Amino acid sequence: MIYILTGGPATGKGTRSEILAKALNIPHIATGDMLREVAQTNEEIAQRLQRGELISDDVITKLLEERITREDCKDGFVLDGYPRTYRQAELLDEILAKHNMSITKVMELVVPDELAFKRILERKKCENCGRVYGIDFPSKVEDVCDDCGGHLSVRTDDTRETLAKRINTYRENAKAILEFYREKGLLMTVDASHNPESVVEDAKL
Repeated sequence: MIYILTGGPATGKGTRSEILAKALNIPHIATGDMLREVAQTNEEIAQRLQRGELISDDVITKLLEERITREDCKDGFVLDGYPRTYRQAELLDEILAKHNMSITKVMELVVPDELAFKRILERKKCENCGRVYGIDFPSKVEDVCDDCGGHLSVRTDDTRETLAKRINTYRENAKAILEFYREKGLLMTVDASHNPESVVEDAKL
């Protein structure tokens, strides 16, 4: 079972990926987390991330190949944050074929723009431990972190203008990738404006 979850900002990719992976008892692989893990032992990757440089499609795919061939991925995995380019989609197909793996489903999460704005603009982060809260998963006590009791604050870079640009960038970049998977009969569109737990039922369609 190999599921790819994709979607624009504030569509809940991370949350739904974790829920689906747990339900299927397979790993949730977020490429951002994977890169940060690799950076702990790879000085070149660490320096690139520190400088805010992009990691090439070939390099990130090679790292991903190493990750998905570990024992815990033998029954499949949920991929979150990859592919981000058409080239990455092609490379992913190549490495999966090499290891006799195949994609089960590609789920594009969609929400109305206004809901995306609301989710981002009302999102809060713990100043101490970094846990993020939002309208779909609020803290038990307003502005207080459930985990460590730290203060929750809104990110200053979360603005309507910034979010609008991010949404437009995603749509432009995603066109070719979505068509790639649509032609293979793998793509399905999921309304992500409701209960995140519904992703488990969506995956069974």
